Amino acid sequence: MSKREITKKIAKDAGITLFQAQKAYAAMLEGIKEALCQGDHVTFSGFGSFEVKIRAERKGRNPKTGEVIPIPPKKRVKFTPSRELKKALQ
Repeated sequence: MSKREITKKIAKDAGITLFQAQKAYAAMLEGIKEALCQGDHVTFSGFGSFEVKIRAERKGRNPKTGEVIPIPPKKRVKFTPSRELKKALQ
């Protein structure tokens, strides 16, 4: 489902204009991004939650030379689906 399809559905279901739905969609994504950047968890009841995890430093190999190289730690976003979503997908 694309951004366009989502905003059309929001507009239709909420009885608002497409422009209003696009603004609401953009505001929601921006709010989620800001919360995750601050280290907060974002939870949607009945859907799931997003959180930032730090991947530990690890060792990798250069495929050409076989040399061991350090891979630095980095942040990643983890999504955990709710029980209701898992059950709906079965």
